Amino acid sequence: MNDQNKTSEKKVDEQNATAESCSEDATFGPDSEPKLENDKAESEPEEEVVDYQEKYLRLYAEFDNFRKRTMRERVDLIRTASQDVIVTMLPLLDDFTRAKDNGNDDIQAMKEGMALIHTKLESTLSSKGLKLMEVKSGDDFNVDFHEAITNIPAPSPKLKGKIVDVVENGYILGDKVLRYAKVVIGE
Repeated sequence: MNDQNKTSEKKVDEQNATAESCSEDATFGPDSEPKLENDKAESEPEEEVVDYQEKYLRLYAEFDNFRKRTMRERVDLIRTASQDVIVTMLPLLDDFTRAKDNGNDDIQAMKEGMALIHTKLESTLSSKGLKLMEVKSGDDFNVDFHEAITNIPAPSPKLKGKIVDVVENGYILGDKVLRYAKVVIGE
């Protein structure tokens, strides 16, 4: 019980001390309204709040501008992504146009011209990172690189479950399969 009395006395003392300090801070003017000496202290937090709000708005606007700018840059990149490849293909288009416009009926000259254009096309595409998949008859079927078109009876027991024929070549660009090789599998 003694402890409870001491605790309650402490609370009463604290309340009295608080009331006294409040009455000392308050002054009464001619209007009989209390004026606090801490007007400056109260206005400072309000100014800080306004500062923080302004900083927040500026930061938000800056982030919004950044987001819009990156979206514009991404759209521009997508629009012009193929520009480099198209520019390197234009000389090939010119070669085909010249071959078509050439009135020469010499079959051998046409074959040589087509072979030159084909070689130029292959070198252009390989310079951009395109590689031909090396697939031949007798290779194991790999789902990661091949697409089975059909199954046929294996011509020999050695070709069961393996590639019998390559219908269309596959291509790899960098490390990614651009087109799967279309193959026929032996049963």
